[in-house]
Amino acid sequence: MTATDPALTALAQGWCALYLLHGRIETHIERALQAGHDLSVREYSLLDVLSRQHNGEGGHLQMKQVADAVVLSQSATTRLVTRLEDRGLLSRYLCPTDRRGIYTDVTEAGLTLLDEARPTNDKALREALDEAAKSPELVPLVRVVESLPAPA
Repeated sequence: MTATDPALTALAQGWCALYLLHGRIETHIERALQAGHDLSVREYSLLDVLSRQHNGEGGHLQMKQVADAVVLSQSATTRLVTRLEDRGLLSRYLCPTDRRGIYTDVTEAGLTLLDEARPTNDKALREALDEAAKSPELVPLVRVVESLPAPA
């Protein structure tokens, strides 16, 4: 295969379309969440992920799992947790069975903000997908996103 191989070119074009769709969606949601709730997309995602934890077996996420879920490095995730903790939206405490582990929970204020921001996030996502669907090169990707089943 050469750099001008049609298969590689198509692959690169597909990746560029996916990247473009992601960027458009993230930018649109970011603006809506910032304007309505003083939250970034990453902050919203972190609150959302942590709000799904539970007290049962395996219910609390380790920082690496949280970082993977919000697609950030562990150090960036720790900084994000600290910012949200400083705002009173998260709290940290030592794991009762492993004193080296630290758990992070969403506070009542964080849950309230998340509940208020969720419709904004959903509406902005819908708007961004509808706008992207106007670009012929993005239509197949929009359809894939729309067809994905909800997680169990």
